[in-house]
Amino acid sequence: MESWRAQPLVFLVFLLPGLFWLALFFFIPLGLIWGIALGERVGPAEIEITWTLQNYIHALDPLYLGLFVKSFWIALLATALCLVLSFPVALAISFAPARIKPLLLLLIILPFWTNLLIRTYAMIAVLRTQGYVNWSLEWLWGVGKLLLAPIGFEPVLGESFTPLQLLYNNTAVVVGIVYVYLPFMVLPLYATLDKLDRSYLEASLDLGASQLRTFFAVTVPLAMPGIVSGIILVFIPALGTFLISDLLGGPDSQLIGNVIERQFKSANNLPLGSAMSFILLYITFVALALRAWLSRRAERDG
Repeated sequence: MESWRAQPLVFLVFLLPGLFWLALFFFIPLGLIWGIALGERVGPAEIEITWTLQNYIHALDPLYLGLFVKSFWIALLATALCLVLSFPVALAISFAPARIKPLLLLLIILPFWTNLLIRTYAMIAVLRTQGYVNWSLEWLWGVGKLLLAPIGFEPVLGESFTPLQLLYNNTAVVVGIVYVYLPFMVLPLYATLDKLDRSYLEASLDLGASQLRTFFAVTVPLAMPGIVSGIILVFIPALGTFLISDLLGGPDSQLIGNVIERQFKSANNLPLGSAMSFILLYITFVALALRAWLSRRAERDG
């Protein structure tokens, strides 16, 4: 492919539609939100740009700061779970026969064909008191009672099955985030592992390393670009999520995304909501900068 310097006009023609789209629907709205974050409310629906930092100071109030920290840890926990669950799946797909790889990838992409709201409501059907999880546990409890009754251990399971409270808590929020964003971790991991030079794995095994040591000493370091990309793709949207915590969480499971939503809607405090949104955006910039630094470091070390 020719350098853009050889045919600058051609490259400019191809770039213009994308740049126009980004400017119209991303940079301009983002600039408006940034300006609103530096303004004050002077009326029910009127905002004056006064270049004040008071909204950022208010957003870092201990009450909101606690929600930022809580959202950070929940997003971090969900991202870690996605990584642990996704790595074996991505590894299995990358080593699967070529004829079934498209089918396995289709199964990973299939959730994207369903609206996020519908998928989250589906989790309610799974986790509620009369949901599929409790139904399965009740069935296993009944089977256990039948098996233990002849040997006299029936009282161990109790007189009746008590359904677990799986909804409207922080655990349900973490489970919902993992369920929704798991494909975003699997796909970049698969893209990296599929291009992995398997001769390194064979060399490690031939030199006497165990499967486990080969995995941690060879596979994981070589898959680091996919790991970092997957972490960013999961952590950033999980940090600002509000729909999942709104539907699956209870009063004590509200995240900073729910507060931002209320500032823009019911509270009608756009400056404060904008400041909170940009704090999350600044965290995103830090994550992207960290990803770029790790990439440059990996290239330099390689």
